[in-house]
Amino acid sequence: MKKILFVLLIFAACIVSKTSRAQVSDVMNTLSAPEVKDGVILLFDGKSTGEWRGYGKTDFPKGWVINDDAIQCLGSGKGEAGQGGDIITKEKFKNFELTLDWKISEGGNSGIFYLAQEIPGEPIWKSAPEMQVLDNAKHPDARLGNDGNRQAGSLYDLIPANPQNAKPAGEWNTVKIIVYRGTVVHYQNGMQVLEYHLWTDDWKKMCADSKFKDFNYFVDTAPEGFIGLQDHGDDVWYRNIKIRKL
Repeated sequence: MKKILFVLLIFAACIVSKTSRAQVSDVMNTLSAPEVKDGVILLFDGKSTGEWRGYGKTDFPKGWVINDDAIQCLGSGKGEAGQGGDIITKEKFKNFELTLDWKISEGGNSGIFYLAQEIPGEPIWKSAPEMQVLDNAKHPDARLGNDGNRQAGSLYDLIPANPQNAKPAGEWNTVKIIVYRGTVVHYQNGMQVLEYHLWTDDWKKMCADSKFKDFNYFVDTAPEGFIGLQDHGDDVWYRNIKIRKL
C-alpha cells in the first residue's frame, strides 16, 4: 500500500510540475524558457513602453497608454485623425518572426507595419507593408478594395487573407509575421493566410496596379526596418509582442 501511495504521489507531482510550466508560459507579456533559449526578444513587458517611440519622434506619444496588460491606442473618434500617431520600435529588424495579440474596438481600424522607414514629411504607410487589423463586421474597409484585401490579416490593399478567420471586435486575435530574405508570410489565429515575395516581378506588378505604385519606398521595400503599430483614430490593444531574429 505504501508503495502504491508513493507512486501516486510521484505521478501527482509530475502533473503539478507540468501544469506549473504551462501556466508560466501562458503568462501575458513574458518569455518562456524555450523562447529565451531561442533568442526571442520581448518588445512589451506589460509595464513599460521602453522598446517603442512615436513615428518621427524621440519620445512615446501620449495617445497610447498601458491598460490591462496591453498597449492601447486611445481612439479619437475621428477616423484617421488619431491623438498620438503611429508608434515604432526603437530598433530596426531585417529577417525575423514577429508574434503578437491584437484586439480591436467595434468598428475599429489599425494595422501592423514592418520593414518601415522614417521618411521626413511622409506617413509610415508609404514605405511599409501592413498587416490589416480591422473589425470586419462594421468597418467599411472590409467591403472596399478587391476580394477582401482590406480585411483583417490581409496585406493591406494588395493580398486578401485566406481563409478569413479573424475574431469579432472585442476578442483577441493572435498573429505571426515571418520575413526572410524577401519572403513574407502572414499567420492569423494559427493558420497561414497569405505568402508573397518582395522585389520580384510579381511584387512589382502587384504594386503597379495599386495605390502604392508611385511610392518608391514601398515598391522598393527596404530589407531592414522598424515594426510599427498604427493609430487610425480607433481604440485598439496589442500585447505579447515578441520578435525573433532569423
